[in-house]
Amino acid sequence: MVPLWVFLMVSAALFCIGVFGVLARRNGVAVLMSVELMLNAALMNIVAFWRYNNPTEVNGLAFAAFVFVVAAAEAAVGLAIIISVYRNRHSIIPEEADTLKG
Repeated sequence: MVPLWVFLMVSAALFCIGVFGVLARRNGVAVLMSVELMLNAALMNIVAFWRYNNPTEVNGLAFAAFVFVVAAAEAAVGLAIIISVYRNRHSIIPEEADTLKG
């Protein structure tokens, strides 16, 4: 059986990679992918703590499924916004999309 700290270390590494990607990337799609990495790291923590604390109840899995659905919706809405910005500005650099007016 794999100890809990291994899952927490992998999750922390994924979260740090995601934070670095959000802060260092200039591409909107790469920023969106980095946010997804951070959400997946949080999801990994939720499932790991559920598994090691109380695996007989369904609370942890229900919350993880909710986070998974929210992450999928965030990806869909984020891609729609990026496509809309690209159609109006012909660029997906987040710094150039600072106003909502076209």
